[in-house]
Amino acid sequence: MSEVRIAAEPRTEFGKGGARRTRRAGKVPAVLYGHGQPPRHVALSHRELMHAFKTDAGTNVLLTLDLGDATELALPKDIQRHPIRGTFEHVDLVLVRRGEKVTVDVPITVVGDAHPDAIIDVQNNTVSVSAPATSIPDGLEASVAGLEPGSSISAGQLDLPDGVTLEIDPEVVVVQVLLKPTAAQHEAEIGDTGEGEAAPAEAVAE
Repeated sequence: MSEVRIAAEPRTEFGKGGARRTRRAGKVPAVLYGHGQPPRHVALSHRELMHAFKTDAGTNVLLTLDLGDATELALPKDIQRHPIRGTFEHVDLVLVRRGEKVTVDVPITVVGDAHPDAIIDVQNNTVSVSAPATSIPDGLEASVAGLEPGSSISAGQLDLPDGVTLEIDPEVVVVQVLLKPTAAQHEAEIGDTGEGEAAPAEAVAE
């Protein structure tokens, strides 16, 4: 679990105009809430936030917010990004405490080599788990080593770290192992998609 310290400055300007000025200053408007406390409006360094999200934890990174007179632990809950530039537009942060559990989505990584005649179909890239706020796994592995076509891996078959439990149906299929199509089947499929009746020529006006 990655934990990153980041400065959080109080934000006194609100609305679209205030948010634009915050972003022009190289900061990201954010709201910190949870544990029955009133929401607090803060501004985070865009550069520091970007580096925090580049850790192995990704957007599940645990942030230690330096508020000047105090520190708080928080997890990113909702991240809004610019649709073209990809920059961070706004972040919702939820307060957490050491020792408490939180529900998060963690990524699945497929490892191992399946049967040579198999192809891997990932049905779910993430699974929802409950984990201690300070011990959220960076990801879970689904091993397909030696699996033959027709096999599958369900959420309940994933190896979970101590203290981590599933928050989804354990029967949900995470990875399917399918039979690789033969060369003839592949060529036939290409032929079906590449061939068709020629469109009738348009009449030329005289």
